[in-house]
Amino acid sequence: MNNPATARENILSNLRGPSVVPDITSRKYPVMEYKRWSLQEKVEQLKKKMEAVHTEVLTCSKSSWGRMFRAVVKEKNIEKILYGTNTDLAQKLREMYQQTPEEIPELVDYEKPIEESKDLLFGIDAAITTTLGGIAETGSLVLWPTPEEPRLMSLIPPIHIAVLYADTIYNNFLEAMTTEKWNSEMPSNALLISGPSKTADIEQTLVYGVHGCKELVVLLIQ
Repeated sequence: MNNPATARENILSNLRGPSVVPDITSRKYPVMEYKRWSLQEKVEQLKKKMEAVHTEVLTCSKSSWGRMFRAVVKEKNIEKILYGTNTDLAQKLREMYQQTPEEIPELVDYEKPIEESKDLLFGIDAAITTTLGGIAETGSLVLWPTPEEPRLMSLIPPIHIAVLYADTIYNNFLEAMTTEKWNSEMPSNALLISGPSKTADIEQTLVYGVHGCKELVVLLIQ
């Protein structure tokens, strides 16, 4: 029969002994790292994943994205569109409006605090934003809200148009965080968006736009 006193002493001795810190530096995470696609494969993977959840992904070039944008706003009867100030996208939109004002909806810049912008946000037809990048593995956009392009721009307007450059599509989320150095500058509010808002909470019927935009359109620039 084991001696209870001896067993107790063994346990206490182990607790008093030096702590052994496991070596985690050599650990591998193949589940998070094994996906490696070419640029075109990443584009196709992201497009396939996003379209599966009712996102419109429209591929275009740097020279043709303006025509694609004009086609989208015409098709969806967008008369007013919200955009963030002090961005490269804002400058391009203003230049486009000067060149073809009859083909561009009224540009409304987001420049007031939320307390003064509620009527604007809930009365706008659509919003257009930039993106930090995309994730091919999950078919997601990465948005990093800023004072110029706050979270509400992708949440409240019924149509969200997102501009994504193909060369900013990452294989997976780990690669995105590593490349963007989130370990040293973690965003206060990073968003991963794959499609329009949807819920089936009400009588188990799928409904779009309850908790966010009803339509998500991605202008994928290659």
